Amino acid sequence: MTRSHPHPHSLPHPSRRALLGGAALTAFAVATGTGAGTANAATGAKTATTTGDRARGGTWPTEFPLPNGFLPEGIAIGRKPYAYMGSRANGAIYRTDLRTGEGGILFAGGTGLVAVGLKLDHDGLLYVAGNTGVARTHDSRTGEVVATHQLSEPTGHFINDVTLLGDRAWFTDSRAAALYGVPRGRTGTVKTLPLTGDWVQLPDVNNANGIVGTPDGRALIVVKSTPGELYNVNLRTGHATKITLVGAANVVNGDGLYRIGRTLYVVQNRLNLISVFHLNSKATTATLTGTITDPRFDVPTTAARFGNRLYLVNARFTSPQTPETTFTGVAVPI
Repeated sequence: MTRSHPHPHSLPHPSRRALLGGAALTAFAVATGTGAGTANAATGAKTATTTGDRARGGTWPTEFPLPNGFLPEGIAIGRKPYAYMGSRANGAIYRTDLRTGEGGILFAGGTGLVAVGLKLDHDGLLYVAGNTGVARTHDSRTGEVVATHQLSEPTGHFINDVTLLGDRAWFTDSRAAALYGVPRGRTGTVKTLPLTGDWVQLPDVNNANGIVGTPDGRALIVVKSTPGELYNVNLRTGHATKITLVGAANVVNGDGLYRIGRTLYVVQNRLNLISVFHLNSKATTATLTGTITDPRFDVPTTAARFGNRLYLVNARFTSPQTPETTFTGVAVPI
């Protein structure tokens, strides 16, 4: 893994639909070592040479397999050491034990289903963005579909990612200027929040993508993949204020977001890069403090945390998306 400063450039966004093939793989563990870090005198950036690290007191795999042809994009981790990943191919959900790298299919999916962004709640409910206007809620223990929410019309929309804030799960729509708030739990009415203010919806490209709450819990941060911008969105009004970037021209190809305190991690998928920003107290300015890259990155899309690691899935958008294509999840220390 290396930490350096990016040289971002605009790249096209890939197609997110293909066919699923292959079956769930069995156990696969990676022997890991310890990492060492040095400071780059020229840039001040930290460079780490790392093949592994420790998570929660033991040496765990830093890479694990997914089924061939799975077409992963989202990943969610809760308080227990299990990662849940969704399939763009048929909406299947795969669960991996982070301690061993072993995993299996939790939900088999079905024709016409998609699973992209995911978030796991403390009550065991798994919220899944379903692309074609749909969001689903699953029981994370059994995989059972608890609820299906029709957030928008099926066509002309791309329900892409989700975060949990307050009493709702908030979903982005990459093809429409709106967020959708699904009540956390098993009942309630969906709220549509139109995006206004600085937000300008661009035609024929993916706009809103990753989403996360602000440090004070009063607003949402949304990344606009094209042209690569961050926005602070008022939860009550939908007014979006463009976040000023310091030290970075943009966050082009911005996909998943993850926040720890006032540190914001922005996964820039086709750049094989995580940009790390420090937010000011109102989350209106984001200052680049470093970047994370890794030779194992192959178009990572979203990230989730367990212990002292970020776990990401490699969507491999630049590789053939066939039933034989191999996919992995990888971990980097933070």
